[in-house]
Amino acid sequence: MRYVIIGAGAIGGTIGGRLFQGGHDVVLVARGKHARVLRDEGLRLVTPQGTDTLRIPVVSEPGELRLTPDDVLMLCVKTQDTQAALDTWAYLPVEGGGTAAERLPLVCAQNAVENERLALRRFARVYGMCVWLPSTHLEPGVVVAYGTPLSGMFHIGRYPHGLDDTARRIAADLSGHAFAAYPDEKVMRWKYAKLLTNLLNAYDAVCGDPAGTEKIGALVRAEGAAVLDAAGIEYASVDEQRARRGDRVTVAHIPGVAANRSSSWQSLARGSGSIEADYLNGEISLLGRLHGVPTPANDVLHRLANEFARDRRPPGSLSLQELIATIDAAASRV
Repeated sequence: MRYVIIGAGAIGGTIGGRLFQGGHDVVLVARGKHARVLRDEGLRLVTPQGTDTLRIPVVSEPGELRLTPDDVLMLCVKTQDTQAALDTWAYLPVEGGGTAAERLPLVCAQNAVENERLALRRFARVYGMCVWLPSTHLEPGVVVAYGTPLSGMFHIGRYPHGLDDTARRIAADLSGHAFAAYPDEKVMRWKYAKLLTNLLNAYDAVCGDPAGTEKIGALVRAEGAAVLDAAGIEYASVDEQRARRGDRVTVAHIPGVAANRSSSWQSLARGSGSIEADYLNGEISLLGRLHGVPTPANDVLHRLANEFARDRRPPGSLSLQELIATIDAAASRV
């Protein structure tokens, strides 16, 4: 198998880098200055074990790459960029005939739960992957992975459910170097559980005050669990996740490197102009409206995260007191 990593940021760069270190055939897909630095200087992968510079093949445009039947497309972009990536890759030709959408497996190594549904409109073989991988990408050519003793942990399966040899082989390849990966025929129950965790990303992005993490986290998770329960959506419990993770992946302090922050915080820090909130807190807002469950805390964080991204406000520039007052006001109107 050759792994084509579409989006060589924090997640994609770490997955691609670790697979490459394990002897697997990898191609990174990146854009702009990040792509230029990757080509000219290699990927600098920083981990608790040290820093490695990896000369991994890089392309900026799909036309630079000839797809083969042995390729696995691993989608690692944020959800707001998924549709554009699908538009770009779905109908590329594959050696021997047919298109990528017809012949190649597409793995959604992403947060949120909408990516797989979007992909299945185009691709015949879609795989969900639940990603536990503390990492950042703030500088062109550099990815920092904080996990130790393993860099990350994954669950992978066919979407909407099921297993096959491809899922098992991908899990085996990932588990062969610095990861633990588990084939699971109900992979989406892990992704919905991860969604509940990711609801705090917007808080980290717009406020991030440690004094409010527990309170805000409890609010958004309780709303999230309520809407999933109302919708009849299965998700792994906190205890089940904790037991599976154990001490395999813990976040380490790396001297001289900034602490790990959420992917949403990173979006604001890079001034990207977009953020994933529509598909994290916004997923809870959507399900709440569909099933008659109020979600004021998620609604507020959803709106604020989008405003911060649109206006390119710096992360953490909203006070905890202002945020709590805004959530209380929204709750009073329910």
